[in-house]
Amino acid sequence: MAKTPWIIVLSVILRSSQVICQEAILHISNGDTDKEYCLVYNSLWTNLSLSLSAATAYPLVNLSSRLLCSSAGVSPAIVRGKAVVVMRGGCNFSQKAEIAQDLGAAALIVASTKPMSPPGANVTEYEKVQIPLALMRYMDFLDAQNVFGEEMQVRLYAPAVPVFDASIVVMLLIGVVTVALGGYWSGACERERLSASRGGGGGGEEKSDSGDLALYSPLKVVIFVGLMCLMLVLMYFFYKYLVYVIIAIFCLASATALFSCLDALLDLAKCSPMRVTVLGGSVSVRSVLLSAVCVTVAVVWGVYRNEDRWIWILQDLLGVAFCLNFLKTISLSNFKICVILLSLLLLYDVFFVFITPLFMPNGESIMVQVALGPDAAGEKGNTVEVPAEPSTPYEKLPVVMRVPRFSAWTQNLCGMQFSILGYGDIIVFLWPYCSRFDVWVNSPKKIYLFCCCIAYLCGMVLTFAVMLVTKMGQPALLYLVPFTLLGSALLAWRRGEMRQFWNGTTYEVLDSTREPLLPGVLSPPDL
Repeated sequence: MAKTPWIIVLSVILRSSQVICQEAILHISNGDTDKEYCLVYNSLWTNLSLSLSAATAYPLVNLSSRLLCSSAGVSPAIVRGKAVVVMRGGCNFSQKAEIAQDLGAAALIVASTKPMSPPGANVTEYEKVQIPLALMRYMDFLDAQNVFGEEMQVRLYAPAVPVFDASIVVMLLIGVVTVALGGYWSGACERERLSASRGGGGGGEEKSDSGDLALYSPLKVVIFVGLMCLMLVLMYFFYKYLVYVIIAIFCLASATALFSCLDALLDLAKCSPMRVTVLGGSVSVRSVLLSAVCVTVAVVWGVYRNEDRWIWILQDLLGVAFCLNFLKTISLSNFKICVILLSLLLLYDVFFVFITPLFMPNGESIMVQVALGPDAAGEKGNTVEVPAEPSTPYEKLPVVMRVPRFSAWTQNLCGMQFSILGYGDIIVFLWPYCSRFDVWVNSPKKIYLFCCCIAYLCGMVLTFAVMLVTKMGQPALLYLVPFTLLGSALLAWRRGEMRQFWNGTTYEVLDSTREPLLPGVLSPPDL
């Protein structure tokens, strides 16, 4: 039972993509007051200035009582050389834009009461329309009327958003550091177990391994991946119910993981547990205080999980703790199991990202649909969808690291933009095995773990590079699995330890010398 929450959470650890936005800013002024609002536009259709100073100012004409599906009743003298606001609906955007252009309008702003995504048209319609076209929230236009009245000067501009954002570097750093620390911790736990085995279990205080997730046979691996597939499909069909189950499990699992991480740090710092006697039993004051802190952090995240502006810090903290504890907990017996498991996970990733859109009714990936939530339609693919009015935030699965895009830090009129890294891109099962193998062969330089970390870095760099070039989310395991499996296999072959690396070992007594623990392993020079 102790393993069940880990399997459930892991089965919904998914990949998400960085969002490439098509958003602009509407600057409104009446000479005394200035205010800015969110616009959504199509950069393939409309060219906007990159800065406010370069943008042309237009008087604004309020035709929000009209749909502008025909020019009847609209005098060209009223709109000539001005920006025009009309309501969405009745006809397509290109028809509205052509009519506004024929009337002499300089720009067209469509007020929308529906969620906004970049307006589209076919290539021939793009060529016919020469004036700027953008959508704004109708509620924003009403606010502008209250602030400015009918006398408004507007400028439309779209600050350049670089394709590469520094938040990607932060995500990469989080991933590499978590992988390295998690692998190192797994190896340290293995050394403790072997030391306890040599000492006959006496002496020190032995920590329980009852919560470890052990995969020691191909059948277990197949069942494990099958359960992940089943859970993902269930999440797709019953998302609005199961998402709360996952959130509750995440709060519990992340609080436990944070306690485990902080407790290990205090042990490393030789901090006393400060035991006191209560009702005839010994209680660790340190553990009680740590438990209170960890539960508080998890509860605060659970209560404020939809507050985008700051809650991402707590989510990343809990996420790092969860991944570290999971990497410490997972136990695989040999490289053969790693190859089988990672190969199946690669197929799982590719199938649910690239293949499922071919037969789903809405043409969307099950993985993306579940990862971002069914109400996050505007965050999928290469465009965004901006809500027409404030609403209850949709629930998202807490299985990603999130860092705000630095290039858009001050441009959050349409909502905060994040770079995202799924936990599944960190919890790759090879790190714990490589770290434990380092212990089994007494590698003082932890060469296998180091090789895995370098391979992980290369795989993630390639993942981000492909994502930036294609502007599409990528299944990271497609790049991570080949890099890490081939890298570690080549290292084992180069060191003459491939047979032992493939077959693994059972626990044996740890020798304090450089002599290997595995039978038949030569002790080659360190690489």
